[in-house]
Amino acid sequence: MTNADGAARALMDVRMNRQRIAALPAGIAPASVEDAYALQPAVRRLIGEKVGGRQIGWKIGCTNPSAQAHLGIDEPFYGGVFERTTFTSPATVRASDFFMTVIEAEIGFRMKDDLPAAAAPYDPDSVAGAVECVLPCMEIVDSRYDEWTTIGAPHIIADNGSHGAWVHGAPVSDWQDIDLSELEVELLANGERVREGNGFAVMGNPLNALTWLANVRAVYARDGLKAGDVISTGTTIDVYGAKAGDHLLADFGALGQVELTIDKG
Repeated sequence: MTNADGAARALMDVRMNRQRIAALPAGIAPASVEDAYALQPAVRRLIGEKVGGRQIGWKIGCTNPSAQAHLGIDEPFYGGVFERTTFTSPATVRASDFFMTVIEAEIGFRMKDDLPAAAAPYDPDSVAGAVECVLPCMEIVDSRYDEWTTIGAPHIIADNGSHGAWVHGAPVSDWQDIDLSELEVELLANGERVREGNGFAVMGNPLNALTWLANVRAVYARDGLKAGDVISTGTTIDVYGAKAGDHLLADFGALGQVELTIDKG
């Protein structure tokens, strides 16, 4: 078992000192996915105390096969989403607050009912019934590692799933007649279309990703999802490396749009 507090402090030092590391040092680095999930609560606790405020939900990463290939892993992972790094569209963030601003256009959910670990395993129908609304959103992926695409799943999970920030659009409550698997999504950067995708890229349907999270939380954390939690389900598009000065618009068709400006300051 790794030193959870030591790993959390090391990753928080990186955030505060603005200097990336190659990897967590031997002795505190997670050796497995199980180790990484065991230490992640300590990381999330420090993020909340130092920069993020209250945890309001979860992000899921690598639900898209192209994202898995990009990182050289073969399964999704999760991390926490926080109040002070969550923004309502149209939003502006400072480039200097991030090591990188990799953009993912995602379909999110907000829960109206608990999904407790004791009731797992869940299926998509049961999790759909616990959803309050659907949210079009973007995640800013950020990493504390020099070579984030090759560091491996345990280090990514330990680093709160490479989460940087989350931007969401208006909630859609009457979403049940929208086929999320067929929803077409496009990302524009400075008015130019740079990525296209769809809901099918997210494990066949974003509800499948939500189901995965409810079930895997029951395994790794002996915990479930709570009413009020927001969950971002993974990218519908190939990731896009945005830069300072970019204006980004993600169009989700029937779910609406999300706008983000990355300020040079």
